[in-house]
Amino acid sequence: MINPATAMKFMKSKDLFTENHPKFVMFLKKVFGNGVAEGTVIEVTVTQPGQKPVTSNIKVKQSDLEMLQDLRELVGR
Repeated sequence: MINPATAMKFMKSKDLFTENHPKFVMFLKKVFGNGVAEGTVIEVTVTQPGQKPVTSNIKVKQSDLEMLQDLRELVGR
């Protein structure tokens, strides 16, 4: 069972993230708004100050989709 206080803290953090990064949140909604199909490749690049970019990717599996659905249910979306 999820601790209600932890869930509330997460929701506040999510709202702050949305406020701080509205373009990124809009991007995520556009890309993932209609769902993600198994086999989709998601690639992420992280560039830290003074360092070379590091890139990784995943190919979405059915188990990933199930985990994302569980997360949506947790946050009430």
